[in-house]
Amino acid sequence: MSSGASALEGTAKQFYGTGRRRESIARVYIKQGAARFTVNGRSVDEYFRNVAWNTAAVEPLKFTQMLDQVEVKCIVKGGGVGGQSGAVRMGLSRALSRLNPELRPALRKNGFLTRDPRMKERKKYGQKGARRRFQFSKR
Repeated sequence: MSSGASALEGTAKQFYGTGRRRESIARVYIKQGAARFTVNGRSVDEYFRNVAWNTAAVEPLKFTQMLDQVEVKCIVKGGGVGGQSGAVRMGLSRALSRLNPELRPALRKNGFLTRDPRMKERKKYGQKGARRRFQFSKR
């Protein structure tokens, strides 16, 4: 019975961060351990095939030099792949700042914890889209 208790004590504590970008929401869980990074059950390189999206998602780990120290698991929903990579970046930054509060000022200064406020503009009534109007005919 004591061996079961010691097994529970040995488990690494998990830290959580939520990231949002446009229509995407990312739930990011990190814990100390093997250098593994999964997004929706796939590796980060497999999920974000575009180099820019991959770089954006992994950037907080490279910046804090914790790429080989933590295990990252992300669940991302909504939006496109570009927005999802931005959401993962923010969620990962928030989780890292919870893991080590000393990293927070550096992450904040370099814009990792700043929410990008740009969203899709809503469609207006009497128009075809947000700004596009129906064709006007004088006669």
